[in-house]
Amino acid sequence: MAASQSGDSFADRHIGPRPGEIDDMLKTLGLATLDDLTVKTVPPSILKPGGYEAPPMSEAQALARLRAMADRNVIAKTMIGMGYSGCITPPVILRNVLENPGWYTAYTPYQAEISQGRMEALMNYQQTIIDLTGMELANASLLDEGTAAAEAMTLMRRVGKAKGQTLFVDAGCHPQTIAVIETRAAPLGIPVTVGDPFTDLAGLGDDVYGLVLQYPATDGAIRDFRAVTAKAHDAGALVTVAADLLSLVLLTPPGEWGADIVVGSAQRFGVPMGFGGPHAAFMAAKDAFKRTLPGRLIGVSIDSRGKPAYRMALQTREQHIRR
Repeated sequence: MAASQSGDSFADRHIGPRPGEIDDMLKTLGLATLDDLTVKTVPPSILKPGGYEAPPMSEAQALARLRAMADRNVIAKTMIGMGYSGCITPPVILRNVLENPGWYTAYTPYQAEISQGRMEALMNYQQTIIDLTGMELANASLLDEGTAAAEAMTLMRRVGKAKGQTLFVDAGCHPQTIAVIETRAAPLGIPVTVGDPFTDLAGLGDDVYGLVLQYPATDGAIRDFRAVTAKAHDAGALVTVAADLLSLVLLTPPGEWGADIVVGSAQRFGVPMGFGGPHAAFMAAKDAFKRTLPGRLIGVSIDSRGKPAYRMALQTREQHIRR
């Protein structure tokens, strides 16, 4: 009866720390109460003394109030860029694909071949990436450009034959890409040097095993990396290019001037900004890297009736193994 009479007893038993544990944590922090913790952690600019008074309101009234507040926003043209660009999404795609949860999920499709339509769509996506980048192979997407570049860092280390241990990163790369690479490289013990590939590579000698270049640069500069790529290959290093996919409609594809791996974001093709995500990254590479390429790879096989069928290819993960 005592448990049913207290409205907070259920939460105390099942959610969060108990009063004694709260006191211990506050003591460790040198604070007396949870209110003191709030004052210490919440910025004064958003902490309103005296609490908040929220008058009773129906759902319709609340939505109308929120819309009125949202209408006070001023829509300005952003000039920041850094790999993200506002784009027009055709309503038919927005309604039937991006707003339809049947097309996306947080889970691996364990029996992906059941949906041959999805396999065909991914196959067409891979071919589009191959055509735009000028490479021989493309996977069925990764997370974002930063993590794709970090995957390229480890891929170059796995397949490369250079004796060097350092990764050279173009200072013209997007800041978030450089940050992700440095974060991933630290626990792997990979030294990362950020600089100008046209002037700073000479001082590193043979210690570089791979390069990451941005094309175009984060400030929009379009640079010719042919000589840099040739020099890297002469030293036995591999070259990854982080490219703006839409720009490759006009620019010379990295695969045509010697890139070994090309990564980037597919957000440029009609995917809403979404406050920075989620988006889909791409990775294209030489055919020689296909067995160590991260992510999923869609290929064509033959079904039990001898007809062509799409399937996940060259995968050794437990959920994809074919016995």
